[in-house]
Amino acid sequence: MTTAQTAPSPSAATSSGRGSARRRTSPRRAEKRWGLLLALPATFHIALWTGIPVIAAIALSFTSYDMIRRPEFIGIQNYLEIFRDDIFWKAISHNLILAVAGIPISMLIALILAIMLNQGLKGEGIFRTLVFLPHVTATVAVAMIWLWIYAPTDNGLANMALSLFGIENVAWLTSTNTSLMSVLIVTIWQGIGLKMLIYLASLQGISKDLYEAADIDGAGMVSKFRHITVPMLRPATFFVLVTSVIGNFQTFDLIYNLTAGGPANSTTVITYEIYQTAFQQFRMGLATAQSVILLLMLVVLTIISRKLVGGTDND
Repeated sequence: MTTAQTAPSPSAATSSGRGSARRRTSPRRAEKRWGLLLALPATFHIALWTGIPVIAAIALSFTSYDMIRRPEFIGIQNYLEIFRDDIFWKAISHNLILAVAGIPISMLIALILAIMLNQGLKGEGIFRTLVFLPHVTATVAVAMIWLWIYAPTDNGLANMALSLFGIENVAWLTSTNTSLMSVLIVTIWQGIGLKMLIYLASLQGISKDLYEAADIDGAGMVSKFRHITVPMLRPATFFVLVTSVIGNFQTFDLIYNLTAGGPANSTTVITYEIYQTAFQQFRMGLATAQSVILLLMLVVLTIISRKLVGGTDND
């Protein structure tokens, strides 16, 4: 005597499928809720100390304000004045020159040094410390050292080196022909250390199995660098590029201590121009308008940097 086996009804199968799908999505929803909850304090902090000041700056950019009298609404007059200000656009051009000429050079040097250190050279710790030291040294101290190096007399280290080849003294920081180039050299030197450590950490995170598989396929050093190292370093390159661009447009203390924007505004950058407008001319409304333009420029440059590098691996 046998018992007939009945197939599950379509409604029961549908209910079972929905139940399994619900069980699969439930952990994801819980993870998402916990992520939002854990990010809430940081989000609140950014909104309070960054978001509100940004909104206040945008509002003040449409006013005439000198920190003594109450702000007076003047519409877009500050922005119209900025577009007619040759010094402001000259300062932006200096930032662009420092970024376009300095950032690729410093990134290339940092990558080469990181690859060398990743080979396990002797004295790696000491060398890494020496390269990274300029980044953590106070900018005032860095400026004092380079003021001695760039001294226009025979006592300057740079002119002493040139004198060995029979070259006359160069007015490194006091000539409009060489001042910006001199600042560029300092920014490259100071920025290599952090970029090198980021690249080194990223290189050490690349699986050796990839290189071993490439060796089996007969790939050479150039091929492995092009098809393994460069793609795997893409997130690090994007991070280094974006932070370098932002840091370049925030350069202030180095210019303040080295050249004070001179001679003849040949080294004035946008942050130094904002400082002069706000705290020497006391035109806070105009200074906030300049800051808003700087913010918009950084957003655009970040997007361009992302396009150039190709985004991250999660794209």
